[in-house]
Parts: sequence; structure tokens; C-alpha cells
Amino acid sequence: MSNFMDLDQNGKAQAFYIWIDGSGQNIRGKTKTLDHPVTSPDQLPEWNFDGSSTNQSTGENSDVYIKPVSIFKDPFRRGDNILVMCECYAPDGSPHPTNKRHDCNKIMEKHKDQKPWFGIEQEYTLFDDTGKHPLGWPKNGFPGPQGPYYCGVGANRVKGRKIVEAHYRACLYAGVKIAGSNAEVMPSQWEYQVGPCEGIEMGDHLWVSRYILARVAEEFDVVVSFDPKPIPGDWNGAGCHTNISTLAMRKEGGMEHIVNAIEKMGKKHDEHIAEYDPTNGADNARRLTGLHETASIHQFSYGVANRGASIRIPRQCEKDGYGYFEDRRPASNCDPYAVTSRIVKSICE
Repeated sequence: MSNFMDLDQNGKAQAFYIWIDGSGQNIRGKTKTLDHPVTSPDQLPEWNFDGSSTNQSTGENSDVYIKPVSIFKDPFRRGDNILVMCECYAPDGSPHPTNKRHDCNKIMEKHKDQKPWFGIEQEYTLFDDTGKHPLGWPKNGFPGPQGPYYCGVGANRVKGRKIVEAHYRACLYAGVKIAGSNAEVMPSQWEYQVGPCEGIEMGDHLWVSRYILARVAEEFDVVVSFDPKPIPGDWNGAGCHTNISTLAMRKEGGMEHIVNAIEKMGKKHDEHIAEYDPTNGADNARRLTGLHETASIHQFSYGVANRGASIRIPRQCEKDGYGYFEDRRPASNCDPYAVTSRIVKSICE
């Protein structure tokens, strides 16, 4: 395929439209030819797709419309070609029920004076091309116990680093605000961080980073799993730890605002859990057991430097008296629009 990617495009550009399907966690996408390069989503036409094939409509009324909302450079096609994050709309022009971004954007606009910042730690697990066997695990049996794999180095401790490095570079090229990456506690499990992002930007950047990851993994015939507990038993699950601050929290004396926000969130623990995975908490129930660096899904807790709590206040922030806090409850397959809007509703309203 690389033999064809340097062919001249005769002044035209390719736009890969991305949307979230009816599962609330899977990405779909297709390509449109543009007559000329664009620099803003406002310059792009709306489009549509067959919603009966994505669990978003019936065959009798199948059209679902997609509206471009943000654009990124395409690290696969390069040049003037772009990735386009889209919102889904019904034929009558109303936001589709699967469109979490629309309401999230309204909430972020309402509270933009508080300048909510987010940084999300996206964990994931790599599987072979069957999607059933973790990459590099023994064909019959299990690898050694957890311990040497977190931030590990060496072929006996990490699997899939070429994918991780390619993804990192592709995100930087695309304009995604990727901030770091590391190998995780379970072998073949990794994490990358996106942020800081303000308001609606967090969801856009995380979803596009997930697309880029899945697309990079295709090149290696590897499957990316965002399942919160991909391997049952004495293995860590996968989360999407969400770091939050408002302008008041980032200023001198911000610790008071941090604690107040956390206590507000604690009063709405069940509402948060319902928004923190696409199955109203069922996926997260397999992960939030009180073991493997998690708090129980049934209890809310917070503490300083406590990775067994629902919410962690970093030690440095306690020392400084201001900064941010980390909500450790969101699952790896969460919708960041749902997570960030739920948080802002709890702490800013």
C-alpha cells in the first residue's frame, strides 16, 4: 500500500469522518473526498450513514447524519488529509440519543468561566489478531505474577512497544494532546495520557486518540481492547482515570475547592458510576472490586496518594495546597463526553 501513498491527489484532500456507534464505545468511520484542503470543521459538509448497520436506527428509517465538530491531521494519509470528529443527529435535526457530545458541550459552555481542565489516563490491553489471547502471553498458561511489568523494559517484560511508540508519534503529528505513555501492571497492558484539555476538547482528543491507536494496531495485526477487566482473576483491570481541576483549584488556596468538589461528587456516587461505562456500571462492576488498586463500586472514598480510593488527591497537591484531583472510577471503555459532563455538573452547578 505504501507504494501508492505518495501519488499526487490533484489538489483534492481526503477527510476521514469518525463517529461513535450505538454501542457507546466503538468507533466507526468513512472517507469523503474534498475538492480542496480545509482548515476548520465549519468548512466541511454534513454527511450521513446507514444507522441500521451501527445499532443506531432501523432499516425502515436508516439515515443518521454526522456533523463535523473538530479536525486533526491524518497521520496515515498525511499531506492535506484530515481526521474529522463528528456528532450524530437524527433526520429531524435533533441530537441522536447516542450523541453524548451535544449535551457535554452545552454544559462546558455554561461553566467555561470556571475553566475546567481534564487529563485522562487511558489504559488498554493488546491482544493477538483473534482478539482472545493477550499479545505475547504463553499459548498454554499464564505469564509470571504482576510486579515486573509496570514501566518495564525488556522483551521478557513488555509486549507491543512498537505499537505504543507508533501511536505516540501519530498522535503528536495529528495534533492530539498526548502527554505520556507507560507499560502497565498487567503484561500486554499499556496506558497513555491525554491532556491537559479544557472543556469539550477532552472528549474530542481522547476519541481521536483511540481511533489512531486502533488504526496503528491494524498495521501489526493486533487488536486493542478497552474492556475494563479483560482477564478475570488476579490481574489488574483497565481504567480511564480522570484528572480534574478548575481555575479556583489551580490557584493558591485551591485545596479547599478541591475538597468541596470531591464531597459534592461523593453525594452523587451512583449517578457517576452510571455514566462511567457504556453499560450503566455493569462493566465497571467487574473492575471496581476493592482489589487491584481500585475502590469498591458500592462505596465512595477519597484520600491523599491512595490508589485504593475512589478519588485520589496527589501528594504534591496536598503539599502545595492547590492543584487537581484524580477520579479513579471511570472505566477504560467510558465515553469521555459522559464522564467530563457528569463531573462538571456535580462540581460546578
